[in-house]
Amino acid sequence: MRSNAGNQGESALKWHATTILSVRRGGKVAIGGDGQVTLGTQVMKADAVKIRKLLDGQVIVGFAGSAADGFALMERFETKLKDYPNNVPRAATELAKLWRTDRVLRRLEAVLLVVDSRFSLMLSGAGDVIQPTDGVLATGSGGGYALAAARALLAHSNLSASEIVRESLTIAGGIDIYTNTHLTVEELPCQSTS
Repeated sequence: MRSNAGNQGESALKWHATTILSVRRGGKVAIGGDGQVTLGTQVMKADAVKIRKLLDGQVIVGFAGSAADGFALMERFETKLKDYPNNVPRAATELAKLWRTDRVLRRLEAVLLVVDSRFSLMLSGAGDVIQPTDGVLATGSGGGYALAAARALLAHSNLSASEIVRESLTIAGGIDIYTNTHLTVEELPCQSTS
């Protein structure tokens, strides 16, 4: 008998895409991500950009997971932002509810990190909308490494929010095989550090 165990088709291979990190410090909020997209054991793209500015730069969103799903969710989120102007938490909650209950959307595989001048939020398809207590959020394959590095740098350095994001993502890129050091980092002024 012949086994097909080693003969995986492309559809059976797992896409791995990115690490996203957000940090608030010193009147700034920074969000960044690496550029690697991996299919199975191969790097398919090294310079993908998974960070986008919405509403004329008032909101920045990053995503980890499927690129098509991430972009689809960002478009839906931008619509919710227009429905609920100046209320990022409400727009995020409405997207999370839709994402969880819509038959098509619930199949989308991505996690969004959303920042504006007042809020840092993580949204997932499970209906979660999470606001960190310390102003630091991370997601993706290297998220744990980036989160640990960012918290250490916040506690033991005077680096700016953008510098912490860059350094933490560089550390994650040196550890996680699905994260590289081709980074995109964006920054906004913020009203608080948490």
